Amino acid sequence: MHQFTEVEGPIPVVGLIDDRLSTTTICLASKYGSQLDPLGQCGLAHVLEHVLMSTPVGSVPSLSEYVERLGGHANAETGLDRMLFYAQVHPDDADEIAGLLYQAVLQPRWSDAVLKQEKRAVFQELAAAAADHSDVVQDAFLAHFFPGHPMGRPVGGTKVDVERCDTASVAAAHRDRLLTAPLSVIVVGPRLPKSIDPVAAGIEPHTLATIGTAPATVPPSPPPAPPHPVRWSEEFTWLCAGAPSVPDHDPRRPHFNVLAQLLGSSPSSLLYRRLRGEAGLAYTFYAWNRGYADTGAWRVMAGVEPGNGDAALEVIRNALDEVATKGPDPDDLASSRRQARMRVLTSMDTPLDCARFLAMRSAASGSWSSTDEVAYIDAVTADDVQRAAAQIRDGFRAVASPAAP
Repeated sequence: MHQFTEVEGPIPVVGLIDDRLSTTTICLASKYGSQLDPLGQCGLAHVLEHVLMSTPVGSVPSLSEYVERLGGHANAETGLDRMLFYAQVHPDDADEIAGLLYQAVLQPRWSDAVLKQEKRAVFQELAAAAADHSDVVQDAFLAHFFPGHPMGRPVGGTKVDVERCDTASVAAAHRDRLLTAPLSVIVVGPRLPKSIDPVAAGIEPHTLATIGTAPATVPPSPPPAPPHPVRWSEEFTWLCAGAPSVPDHDPRRPHFNVLAQLLGSSPSSLLYRRLRGEAGLAYTFYAWNRGYADTGAWRVMAGVEPGNGDAALEVIRNALDEVATKGPDPDDLASSRRQARMRVLTSMDTPLDCARFLAMRSAASGSWSSTDEVAYIDAVTADDVQRAAAQIRDGFRAVASPAAP
């Protein structure tokens, strides 16, 4: 049986301790994300993430390389409103790696050579993303709903802005943004590492004193861009459609999550029956809801063949309108609740996924537990889903990539 453990301190620790596990996963989560990047420095958080995982730490060349040499796995990711740094290792190595993770992220040694190397890696990431229209369409969707706002900028950055990043600006982002944002640590393993105490790991008191001292300064969301017809290309196209939902801490968030299952890619979903089964308009499609600190976004993304775009979009609109007008079918609602519940439970069953999932959920306001989350999902009613569908229907917009000129 697993047991949740919470340790208070300058960096709160949430542990899911299970002595049956044969690995330990440690995830350091920050509420600094790309939406806090200064104007003209889009991609700064992304570059900082790369540098912190690749800069020498202690007596080893980098945290990433050292963890992999131990047979483990290390990585990091940047989102709109968070950064995650994580490592999965043998429990016997967890004490050392927890200390090195703290040192790498909180007290890095800056290197012009590492920055130059990691900027090249970021350029390759950006080029790969630009060639993948399923990535491009998601950026276009957020840019449409948040024009001129940090939420509408690409998380990875732009080549021009990344090129501007130098060691001074990256170090300033670390000092003024990452270190002053709220931080937490998630541990999933058979025991808590001794060095999970940042003081024991050698983190300086003045560094710890700055953590969580700066409030987020994201401006209010602007109105979305005016609606416009989708400009379909004459090749296979990715469609992304939806509307703003609610912030991560909003009690209505589970309503939109269940709606995403109701109109998701499962063969049991209403949209699957309409879009793939009856109309045969899309083989691959997804629906999901994502809450952020100040807003949220509910989306459907589908790949469509040339000539099928408008028909697929109409099926999606009609399915939303059906739920918004009549409410969900009771059997469909029960199935969607079970699927939303299983998404939580399956995320908790794999140590690395569990650590990432807990980090994402613990970054929301207030405490969180999987038991509470499942209870919230089970309490979602037909009226809740109907209201959520009406909100998405009324704000519904769509974009496509590639788009016709």
